[in-house]
Amino acid sequence: MNAPVSSGPCVVVAGGGTAGHIEPALALADAVMRLRPDARVVALGTERGLESKLVPARGYPLEMIPPVPMPRKPSPDLLRLPLKVRDAIRQTRAVFDRVGADVVVGFGGYVSLPAYLAARGRLPIVVHEANARAGLANKVGAKFATKVAAAVPDSGLPDAQVIGIPLRESITSMDRAALRAQARQFFGLHPTAPTLFVSGGSQGARTLNTAVSGAARALADAGIGVLHAHGPRNSLVVQEINGAPPYVALPYVERMDLAYAAADLFLCRSGAMTVAEVSAVGLPAVFVPLPHGNGEQSLNAKPVVEAGGGLMISDEELTSQRVVDEVLPLVQDRSRLAVMSNATRNSGHRVAADVLARMVLEVVKK
Repeated sequence: MNAPVSSGPCVVVAGGGTAGHIEPALALADAVMRLRPDARVVALGTERGLESKLVPARGYPLEMIPPVPMPRKPSPDLLRLPLKVRDAIRQTRAVFDRVGADVVVGFGGYVSLPAYLAARGRLPIVVHEANARAGLANKVGAKFATKVAAAVPDSGLPDAQVIGIPLRESITSMDRAALRAQARQFFGLHPTAPTLFVSGGSQGARTLNTAVSGAARALADAGIGVLHAHGPRNSLVVQEINGAPPYVALPYVERMDLAYAAADLFLCRSGAMTVAEVSAVGLPAVFVPLPHGNGEQSLNAKPVVEAGGGLMISDEELTSQRVVDEVLPLVQDRSRLAVMSNATRNSGHRVAADVLARMVLEVVKK
């Protein structure tokens, strides 16, 4: 099949799996289209990732390839890995030919690895690492990439240009104060009460859910409203208390821009995307790093905490009592929140999408 006719370049983005990989890829896609309206952007993904929902919703075509997750321990899957990788590379190359790819941009995760291997020696590759510590896929991709970019220094990728994390324009251009009334009304929150936003990421987090729901009575008695995204696989029932600001529990928040605008304080995990967004919009946060992986979530949050824009509580130490003792008084302290808001702003993330888009388009020209 012939590639689609277009006067502009075709940029293939590989960032499937989690929102932390997909959102920077889509932010880059938007920036490419702003700079080159004649371009085409195609996303790679797998059926098991969130990209099957998020990518079409943003108006970009999605091409499916087989997932190639790396087994963490010796197993029969490890023995079958070479065949899986070879099949994924073959199917990915077929996608590149079909769409007329000019450049591949990877953001890590199990979609990026076959994309890097399929493009090697055939197409220019640009790698972006969002985390403070690079993952396996990007370490492989960086070895034969034309350009490498990173969110922060010392990510572990050689010769990486530090640019921040590409973010949606709705985040980088938002005015939290101007959106506050609209956001509170959108979620059914109290219009003026101090408000805590809670989210454990796209899948939720049991520790956060248990700790905050267990403190619901104390939060209500203190006149604090809550917006709680508990995750689509979890359930959360909180007793409504007459006269208290609403405790709004939702499985998933699609309008994160409005959630940020509605909140005075964010209790959250510290994935790279989350840290970048709260930094860009100036939302004070209490970070509870995921206690698994290679410790990158703690590293992601560390610069914001050291700058005075956030606090960090370990997963094992987050209890309902800790919420009452530390989070509750912070939500009520408007002067301290104002100081934290100023400290957490990071203007670098506000321009990262355009910087990366220019880098990608320059690679295509060469």
